[in-house]
Amino acid sequence: MSDMLSGLESLGLGGMGKMDIFEDAAKIAQQEKEAARKNALDAAQQALLDEKSCILEKSQKCRICDYAFKTKSVKTGKAKLVSQDIDLRPRYKEIDTVKYGVIACPVCGYAALSKNFDILTSGQAALIKEKISSFFTGLPEPGETYTYDDAIQRHKLALVNAVVKRGKTSERAYLCLLLAWLTRSKREEIEALQPDDAAAQCSQLKAEEDDFLNKALEGFNQAYTKENFPLYVLDEQTSTYLIAALNLEVGNKDEAMKWAGKIIFNQNAPDRIKEKARHIKELAEGKTE
Repeated sequence: MSDMLSGLESLGLGGMGKMDIFEDAAKIAQQEKEAARKNALDAAQQALLDEKSCILEKSQKCRICDYAFKTKSVKTGKAKLVSQDIDLRPRYKEIDTVKYGVIACPVCGYAALSKNFDILTSGQAALIKEKISSFFTGLPEPGETYTYDDAIQRHKLALVNAVVKRGKTSERAYLCLLLAWLTRSKREEIEALQPDDAAAQCSQLKAEEDDFLNKALEGFNQAYTKENFPLYVLDEQTSTYLIAALNLEVGNKDEAMKWAGKIIFNQNAPDRIKEKARHIKELAEGKTE
């Protein structure tokens, strides 16, 4: 290559004479990707430190086998809510609180959401002993925090327990919803780190999330007509809104508009949830993104 940029010596830029005018775009893209990955790793390390500061270990005794163990819990008042997804998944600044919602006995396999871990009839206990505990091989010891894999495993175990003990449909639906949130969070974490093999894994995780969303919708639809409110922890207005949101997420736009309308035209619905329902209606109609 000729010294196309020669003549800059008098300006102190003599070393620029053989500069490649069109620097390799692939090289630049790779450098940008590596920089973004480093930033994501740094952010993940800071997030881990923040998460550690938000959790504590609590003593728990299993209602099935009487084993005493420690479980991780989020400190009261430590997590600051930043936003919510359209399906009410909360996003906190310091920690994903959803990861810590299940208590699981590492010995016998009994697991449930913390709200009802201690609520168990003798008949339900017998079913869990017969169908879960007799086959259970033990829960892996977690690290200082729960990874998304840890949390997903624990929530799946809680869902199996809910089915075996013949728990309410709304409880099972709520666990499916939480599993959708956790699967989404795992996918987002992987996407942020930008590994070379992320595309296939993230596609699989999106499919799994959609499966859980569909199951959550199926369960809440059944519970809405068969159970008294609240549906697990959701009052009537929130349940109605959530069914609208889930219909939108799985592509049932007409159903999404129908359920959103139940909120919009309900005189007793709070303005806050009416506004969220209007947003769903607009999305279903294609009026906004």
